[in-house]
Amino acid sequence: MNKKTVMILGAGLMQGPAIKAAKELGFTSFVADANSKAVCAKDADYFAPVDLKDKESLLECARIINSQEKVLAGVFTAGTDFSANAAYVAKKFGLPGHEYEACLNASDKVRMRGCFQKNNIPSPGFEEVDEKRLLQILEDAENGKVKFPKVVKPADNMGGRGCRLVRNKEELKEAVLHAVKYSRTSRAIFEDYMEGPEFSIDAVVYKGTLTITGFADRHIYYPPYFIETGHTMPSVADEKTKNELIATFALGIKTLGLTEGIAKADIKYTQNGPMIGEIAARLSGGYMSGWTFPYSSDCFLTKEALKIAAGLEPSYILENRTPLNWTPHKSVSDREKPFELYELKSVRTSAERAWVSIPGKIASVKGLDEAAESDYVKDVFPRCKEGDSVDFPRNNVEKCGNVLTCAPDYKTAVEAAYKALNKITLVPELNNDRTDAFLEGIEQDDEKNFPPSFFEIDCDLSSASKIPAGKKACGYVPDSIAKVWDNVRDPNHCTLHQAVKRFDELYPDHPELDGVKFWKACLRGSIQAMLYVSSYKDSDRV
Repeated sequence: MNKKTVMILGAGLMQGPAIKAAKELGFTSFVADANSKAVCAKDADYFAPVDLKDKESLLECARIINSQEKVLAGVFTAGTDFSANAAYVAKKFGLPGHEYEACLNASDKVRMRGCFQKNNIPSPGFEEVDEKRLLQILEDAENGKVKFPKVVKPADNMGGRGCRLVRNKEELKEAVLHAVKYSRTSRAIFEDYMEGPEFSIDAVVYKGTLTITGFADRHIYYPPYFIETGHTMPSVADEKTKNELIATFALGIKTLGLTEGIAKADIKYTQNGPMIGEIAARLSGGYMSGWTFPYSSDCFLTKEALKIAAGLEPSYILENRTPLNWTPHKSVSDREKPFELYELKSVRTSAERAWVSIPGKIASVKGLDEAAESDYVKDVFPRCKEGDSVDFPRNNVEKCGNVLTCAPDYKTAVEAAYKALNKITLVPELNNDRTDAFLEGIEQDDEKNFPPSFFEIDCDLSSASKIPAGKKACGYVPDSIAKVWDNVRDPNHCTLHQAVKRFDELYPDHPELDGVKFWKACLRGSIQAMLYVSSYKDSDRV
């Protein structure tokens, strides 16, 4: 085994590509994670149960690695919040990577926004909120001095945890308390809302150059939360828009002080041009850097990033990238170009789409194998299984699973992802209070219209007829629904017509059904709600 070792922070699914890359490069992998049962812990050559928030314990692990038997060659993370701690350890050993302070700038949203504000980099207006400031903001809101909508988010977290839209003064207090709960330092940030399409960009910063290694459309829905239902790469943005976004991203990277390694942006194109949501000093999570970009480009990006962390040349990127023009938006046209710009292009389209659930508990999951066998599907990653409690997501960690596709063009890749999603059904456990509350439309005062109904159709169901036992529901659909049931889709992109057909396939021997109750449930929660109110049990099918 190679005495040269790379230390990888995190043993979850998002860190799997890094462990694989280490092996391909001939390094010994030493992986640290607080969770010894993390899905990729078993793949490491060595594993240490260490809290990734504890940089001194991580440093001690590095000292153990860097013994007479082994040599620490690099420190790396992807898809975690801990790029700063990776940099802290790396710099203690004189290893390559971004500077520690720069990574703090890219980890703490207050510091990040401060850097952008000081250097006039387009980003939303903001302020840090503590308990004292919250009281003043609430008073200002009561007096009409706060212009809504606003966004509240933790100062130091990822995955949309604790992040939400504040549409009015009634939602403000709970939103801030929610954000603080998800902050490791009990701090929240209160900022202006940016309206416009959103994009994710990965890039490699290396020897004065910036190479774009993934440019994706993000698909965000379900206010007051920001739930990414998927991404598609490459983006359909026109070249002018794309280049303006990249130029603003490059200026943001320079402002934060990121010089050697990875940079990742969530960025919007608003009516005033590009505005940065955030820039992180790590590879993106959400399957982009480790899956969809490699599928669309043939570049094992994690491997190239790990090379930089270990002092090696990212040869594939350098040999295959092409130059990009410097075309900033007029809002930053007076700035000098901070890097030589390049791009590693996607030559195919890869799409990622998530599936979600109504609140409750999962009795069984059907259709995973069929989804995996669908045309153009590369991966099906279930996150929830039989017996798990589920909810309609309030952050990106609460989704139930993901489908990844790769196809010659954008339309084919997206359609393939949706076709695969349509084959997956989460069967709900019966007699669940949370499911009952959802079907009754019960909502929190600060979450108006959330969770959403799966089909938003305004129709009168009072005269809906009973559905006789064993008869197909498709034959008893009310006219007001039949007129539109091929034109509306649920959050899993299943049409109402497809959902009813799926019910008929799964439950051909159902008892007599109350038509009003059944169709109301159908509109509220699609196939899951239909099965629930029909008292479907897997044991009945055996």
